[in-house]
Amino acid sequence: MARYFHTATLLPDGKVLVVGGLDSAFGASSTAELFDPVTRSWTFTGGLTTGRAGHSATLLTNGMVLVCGGFDSNGAALGSAELFDPMSGTWSSAGDLNSARSIFTATLLPQGTVLVAGGMDSNSNALDSAEIYNKENGSWTATGNLNTGRRQQTATFLPNGKVLVAGGVDSFNVSQSAELYDPASGTWSSTGNLNIARYLHTATLLSNGKVLVAGGTDNNFNTLATAELYDPATGLWVPTGNLHAARNGHAAILLPDGRVLVAGGLGSNFNALTSAELFDPVTETWTVTGSLNTGRYFYTMTLLPAGRAIAAGGNGSNFAAVASAETYDATSGLWTTTGNLNAARSEHTATLLPDGKLLVTGGFDSQGNATSSAEIYDPVSETWTATANLNIERSEHIAILLPNGRVLVAGGNDGNLNVLSSAELFDPAAGSWTLTSNLKTARFFCAATLLADGRVLVEGGFDGNLNVAIGAELYDTGLGFRPDWQPQIETVTSPLPLGGSLIVTGLQFKGISQASSGSFQDSSANYPIVQLRSLGSGYLVFVPVDPVGGWSDTFFASASVDDFPQGPALVTLFANAIPSDSKFIIVTGPQGTPTPTPSATATPTATPSATPTQTPTATPTATATVTPTVTATPTPSPTVTPTPSVSPRPLPTPRSRPTPRPRPTPLSVQGRFTVRAMEFQPSFVGHKVNQ
Repeated sequence: MARYFHTATLLPDGKVLVVGGLDSAFGASSTAELFDPVTRSWTFTGGLTTGRAGHSATLLTNGMVLVCGGFDSNGAALGSAELFDPMSGTWSSAGDLNSARSIFTATLLPQGTVLVAGGMDSNSNALDSAEIYNKENGSWTATGNLNTGRRQQTATFLPNGKVLVAGGVDSFNVSQSAELYDPASGTWSSTGNLNIARYLHTATLLSNGKVLVAGGTDNNFNTLATAELYDPATGLWVPTGNLHAARNGHAAILLPDGRVLVAGGLGSNFNALTSAELFDPVTETWTVTGSLNTGRYFYTMTLLPAGRAIAAGGNGSNFAAVASAETYDATSGLWTTTGNLNAARSEHTATLLPDGKLLVTGGFDSQGNATSSAEIYDPVSETWTATANLNIERSEHIAILLPNGRVLVAGGNDGNLNVLSSAELFDPAAGSWTLTSNLKTARFFCAATLLADGRVLVEGGFDGNLNVAIGAELYDTGLGFRPDWQPQIETVTSPLPLGGSLIVTGLQFKGISQASSGSFQDSSANYPIVQLRSLGSGYLVFVPVDPVGGWSDTFFASASVDDFPQGPALVTLFANAIPSDSKFIIVTGPQGTPTPTPSATATPTATPSATPTQTPTATPTATATVTPTVTATPTPSPTVTPTPSVSPRPLPTPRSRPTPRPRPTPLSVQGRFTVRAMEFQPSFVGHKVNQ
């Protein structure tokens, strides 16, 4: 059929979908047809609900085609959108644009969303508005059960792509066992036992690939000073130097220089500790460093992009939640107070966002009530600003930054001992929360880990009957692509010195389609976009391509990588908004530059064992800090190991809570358009998208 102002989109099966346009009588057509390059013939397929021309057509990650906007036979701009399913050859509604428009652009972003911008309205006025289409259909699926049900365990992503779960509390006892989850088979297998059963401990992935477990509480309610190292190569735990102070409910992070900072927690006398210490993985000894200004436990500690650590909230010396926050400078070894949180909270979560700011959500307030409030810390101004509230009050939940830049919050306890199955997504650009699919099992005190393929593993915890859960489940963001559509990374540069170029080789870097309208306003997505994500802090950037080295279907060379945190990191390549599986690398200092060794406050190695002591009757719990996943990287240079994974800590014995407030009915999850301010960057060069 003769037509113009139509669209033409290459489908994954190699056929070309042509849609709409003006026919020979200048009417907006609703017809669509497919070109088969094998037979060189055209065949009609299902027609649009609304005839249109001057519209856009975008191939989504799930293989469907989004057609939106355009103008009708009377020249009126359209706001409707439709989805074409190549499998059935049919169209369905995809919601409406916020502004009817025609002759505009539509761009598939790396997150799988579509940016619609500009165009003109029914009066031929040029539009300055922009909006984003998002098909949110994330879902949870059950995976293999743990060998031992447990709560308040730690979960650590290993360089080989497996997840190590250790310790915690089973139905009656503190556990000494550990097990490994294999994402490929969806099964758990036992590995070596801890030397000492423990919970309320921390687990940190070191740059040498081993996992450091420190402190916690044993089966006799003694607070521990012991520490041990897990070697994935042997599957065994080996005792290492003791902490100077026995502690549980503390926090631990990997610093850029490879040392581990441990601070705060509950001491042997149930006192909120101010002390902090550093573990050196080379000497396997602990050194005392500067003390916190405020003793705290069940708080969050996060590494900021500039290399400082921030400790926020938690329970203080009187067991009540505090609003204070402070930052640690690894060079001076000192803590400095920073702006207070707007609301005191403990057992909350803290997640580093793509722009380098820190999102804090939920937790218990100073009266012991679960809160729905959320706030964002700006490291530049050192201030906290309230953002949109969660849909549901929750504490002891999990929060994790997804590869698309959104934050997934799931499960927890509403403060009235109602265990939650609900989950929601925070969009940093819109500053809003949207309910997503519920967990299969309501749970709190569970652990969560981002896997190399972008899915989230959640396991263990207390279920809705306050029994220890043995089940595990996976969250899929719902991009819906087939595995054979994915770009494949084969090798990456590792170690990557700052100032050097990141070289990536593999397959299908040009994607499976141009993924766009094929019109004069085409916005192609068939080229590689490479994302670099720090495992220590979640700091994330899209690295620009080297104008000389360039890229091909099997090769990508970046411009100089500067101002990125040293240490373990993940590399992900996107083509047609479809991500590759992530690969693990180590980022080092500039070539020829010695690694700086931060100063510490006195007292070398640690003292032996801890003084046994009974834990408080009400044991508050800490935030589950989740660590991203990666797969082992076949790199030309020596491969080093990833970063730490701090895991969830337990919570207090239930306090009496007020009568539960009614919870909102979950919204249906479907594709929708959201308005965006018209602010463009010419490319993704230098755009920061962290965790």
